[in-house]
Amino acid sequence: MEIGIIGAGKVGCSMGKYMTEHGQELAGFYSRSARSSEEAGTFTGTKAYEDLKTIVAACDLLFVAVPDDRIGDVWQEICGLPLSLEGKILCHFSGSLSSAVFSGIEDMGAFACSIHPMSAFSDKFTSYQQLKDVTLTMEGSERATPIVGALFADMGNTVLTIAPETKGLYHCSASLVSNFMIGLYEMGLDLLKQCGIGEEDARGLTTPLVKNNIQTMLENGTAAALTGPIERGDVKTVEKHLEALGESVEGNVYRDLGQYVLQVAERKNPDREYGEIEKVLSDRNGDRV
Repeated sequence: MEIGIIGAGKVGCSMGKYMTEHGQELAGFYSRSARSSEEAGTFTGTKAYEDLKTIVAACDLLFVAVPDDRIGDVWQEICGLPLSLEGKILCHFSGSLSSAVFSGIEDMGAFACSIHPMSAFSDKFTSYQQLKDVTLTMEGSERATPIVGALFADMGNTVLTIAPETKGLYHCSASLVSNFMIGLYEMGLDLLKQCGIGEEDARGLTTPLVKNNIQTMLENGTAAALTGPIERGDVKTVEKHLEALGESVEGNVYRDLGQYVLQVAERKNPDREYGEIEKVLSDRNGDRV
C-alpha cells in the first residue's frame, strides 16, 4: 500500500519520518509550499510531489496533516480532482475533528478515519523520536480503521478506538492535562513572584515537587500521588489559602480544582470525613453553592 502525506509541517514531517524509520512504504509529501515538500522528502528519503492530483493518484492511503481548519478545504480540493478515489483511504491526525470532515467520502467509493497521537509536536525534525512511546486513538469506517490501526500497531504503538461523537471531550481532556497544566503552573509561579521570589528561583524551588508528583501519579495513579492539606483534611490550612487568595481568579480556580482533589482524597481515604473541607471549598462570597 502506497502511503502519501498531504502537509509537511511538524506533524506531517514527524509522522512521515517515524513511518520510514519503521519500514513503512511512504511514497512522499505534498504541501502548498514546494520548499516544505522538498524538505520533508529529503528528511525522510521520499518524494516531494508537485501537486495534489499526483499524490492522490499515486497513493492508496493518504494522511492529511494540515491544521484542523484546513482539513475540510483539502478534502473539497481532492473531491474536485478529475480522478477516481475508489478504494482509497483518507485519514487525518486531528484530535478534535472526527472522520466526518470527509463528508460524502463513501459515495465516492473511498473510506475515512482519523488517528490522533497523544503527543506534542514541538520540533519538525526531532519530535518523531518520542512517537515510539505514544498511544494513538482512532475512529472511522469499518474498512479504514483495521488497516490504519494495524499500520501503527506493527510499529509497536498501542491504538485505542473511540466513538466519533466523543472527539470533543477527548481533545478537551488532552488540553487539560497538557496546556492547562502549564497554565496552572504559571499561576503558581505568579503567586511565588508575589512573595518576592524571582521566576528562575521559583522554577528551581518547585521543580522537584512537580517532577516527583507527576512521576508518582503516572506510575501509580492520582490517589497514590495525592498529598497536601485537602487530602489530610486540614481545614484551617485550606481556609488560610482561600483567605490569602480572596475573591480572585486564583481563588476560584483553587475552589474548583479543589473539588476534584477532594474526590481523589475521598477515594484514597474512604474512612476519613471530609465534610468540613467540602463546605469550605463550596463557600463563595459567604454563600454555599
